[in-house]
Amino acid sequence: MAGGGFAVTGGGNYDARITASVVITCIVAASGGLIFGYDIGISGGVTTMVPFLRKFFPSILRKAASAKTNMYCIYDSQILTAFTSSLFIAGLFASLLASRFTMAFGRRNTMLLGGLTFLAGAAINAGAQNVAMLILGRVLLGFGVGFANQATPIYLSEIAPPKWRGAFNTGFQFFIGIGVVTANCINYGTSKLNNGWRISLGLALVPAFVMTLGALFITDTPSSFVERGKIEHARKVLQKARGKEVNIEPELNDLIKTSEISKAANQEPFVTIFERQYRPHLVMAIAIPFFQQVTGINIIAFYAPVLFQSVGFGSDSALIASIILGLVNLGSILVSTYVVDRYGRRFLFKEGGIQMFVCQVAVAVVLVATTGVSGEDRISKGYAILVLVLMCIYAAGFGWSWGPLSWLIPAEIFPMKIRPTGQSISVAVNFGTTFVLSQTFLTMLCHFKFGAFLFYAGWIAIMTIFVLLFVPETKGIPLESMYTVWENHWYWRRFVQCDPN
Repeated sequence: MAGGGFAVTGGGNYDARITASVVITCIVAASGGLIFGYDIGISGGVTTMVPFLRKFFPSILRKAASAKTNMYCIYDSQILTAFTSSLFIAGLFASLLASRFTMAFGRRNTMLLGGLTFLAGAAINAGAQNVAMLILGRVLLGFGVGFANQATPIYLSEIAPPKWRGAFNTGFQFFIGIGVVTANCINYGTSKLNNGWRISLGLALVPAFVMTLGALFITDTPSSFVERGKIEHARKVLQKARGKEVNIEPELNDLIKTSEISKAANQEPFVTIFERQYRPHLVMAIAIPFFQQVTGINIIAFYAPVLFQSVGFGSDSALIASIILGLVNLGSILVSTYVVDRYGRRFLFKEGGIQMFVCQVAVAVVLVATTGVSGEDRISKGYAILVLVLMCIYAAGFGWSWGPLSWLIPAEIFPMKIRPTGQSISVAVNFGTTFVLSQTFLTMLCHFKFGAFLFYAGWIAIMTIFVLLFVPETKGIPLESMYTVWENHWYWRRFVQCDPN
């Protein structure tokens, strides 16, 4: 074994079945995506509501009333984008803290803490009287989402049978999609009410309550119990998850051996992850969430109502268009659930990347052809609908590729001893990139105009090439045997040792 590393024996095709226990547990755990999705969907709609803008951002209403305003620049306000993006800078710090909490207290308790923090943030936002209260609420929401996003994908990857791990893990993205669609529907229903924005923000309490209550009724993962020395707890959970008639001892023994080797090393995880043999893992933990965000999907989700108003829809039509966009994305996630463990991760990454690239370029072409390079002409209703159709095709491509897979890959590639640390880095990069993009998007839209879509198209091209060259196939491989994908990869094998731990 190169470099004196250790290999866990066994680590092959464990006998595992889809049981009622694992299905119910994964559904409850995946509901943690609701709070993230609801928040993504709710903020964009609320920022187009006149009563909300009148109370907190009156300068935007004055700008919108000006006949000379460039259509791309109406919502260009740094304070308004701070309302949206403050959640993500908070989530960045929370996700780094969450790795310690996850290792010490378990995945399930981390999810529970995230739900409670999100509840507090939702309550403050609903009762906000000034911008400072709005941003404080958003910061607490960010801490809640940071903890939930760090723990939930790991939980799903560890509890699911290896053969169907991809399908179960897409449940997290599916619940994000449900949260987005629900938020868009609520925004449409409350948009005509004088204080409808308070209802929209306050109803974030519901998904947070669902997640928190659900976390109380599920147990932690076998890996987490083994990591914390609770072997009998791990045995009981694993037996229940895999089925009473299944021999779970080979899988449990591999978990125990992995944990023992990790503890014997006695290294700081945030130091270990920077060792040469974990270079491929670290690159994926940084590159994949970064690329997910530079597809532009969350920016479009946050600002969909604003964007659709900018390209010619009325207020109600813009909210309806956002609902349609969310439904398309939700349906496409189901496609991923069916395909990901049959055709693999790389196939979806490549197909989705090509589809998104074409659509982003097409949107830019439509905008420049109909509004002119300056953006001073108004787009016709017919072309506005064409933009919506292209956005829907784009959202479908994301929904069955970079949406769910960007949570799945970082959660399944790391060995146990650095898995929470790797996931925390991945989530932190996701939030950090989202913060920068959400804080700059409206200004970018104002100055780049149609070029903003070409900007994202360029990144999509780069990340698709990255997948072709550097992302290995992880379909159906047990977590404790994942080291083999790096040993067999044309580039990454020069970094790794035969050490899966």
